[in-house]
Amino acid sequence: MLSIIIPTLNEEDYLPRLLRSIKKQGFTDYEVIVADAGSSDETLNIARSYGCKIVKGGLPAKGRNEGAKVAKGEILFFLDADAILLDDFLSESLREFSDRKLDIAGFCLKSYPANKFFSFFENSIYNKIIIISEKVLPHSAVGILMKKELFNKLGGYDETIKLAEDMDLSRRAVKMDANFGIIRTKEILASDRRFKKDGLIAIGIKFFLCELHMIFIGPVRSNIFNYKFNHYKEENSKIKHQT
Repeated sequence: MLSIIIPTLNEEDYLPRLLRSIKKQGFTDYEVIVADAGSSDETLNIARSYGCKIVKGGLPAKGRNEGAKVAKGEILFFLDADAILLDDFLSESLREFSDRKLDIAGFCLKSYPANKFFSFFENSIYNKIIIISEKVLPHSAVGILMKKELFNKLGGYDETIKLAEDMDLSRRAVKMDANFGIIRTKEILASDRRFKKDGLIAIGIKFFLCELHMIFIGPVRSNIFNYKFNHYKEENSKIKHQT
């Protein structure tokens, strides 16, 4: 069984798109757990309408840990609320995960709506880098697939980390000799709202500096990069979700 765990905070605009894409999957042996950080919009009602389990969350690391506590699946899939899964994503990704005997996996990303500039950045820089470095310096963002047994051995996400807690999880797993890989079969569609809100160059610089911090200093436990959980709501309020 697969447990899909989604941390949320006021995600009424994006959560329906993700849940619809999950419901369309040919793979059916899954549960969806929404770990909510206190949404004041329709997020919880939307989650209930799709039959999701709901737990109290917090910042993303906290929410993912709380979701994992009630997960029944042997495989955990941590997924951002603004993602969309392509057709047959689950069955094909899980098949590759099994065939390659992976313990934990990250994914290549593709932004939506389609944008040539953002797509060039992802395909020519980010996606190539994470594939080339998968066995040396694991990268993971937006989605992580992993065995629950490994997650428990690691003690879950480090809730003291302010930024890139997902990469920290992957790198701690590799230090325990876990087999990490980037799934090639399917990409995750991720909203371009980060680029639009913060700017592509600003995001690139932030994560480059974050990478250097992780390599030479350690995990980012201060608020030096001014991370905020879901600071997109004001801009997204014009988007109408479909239920």
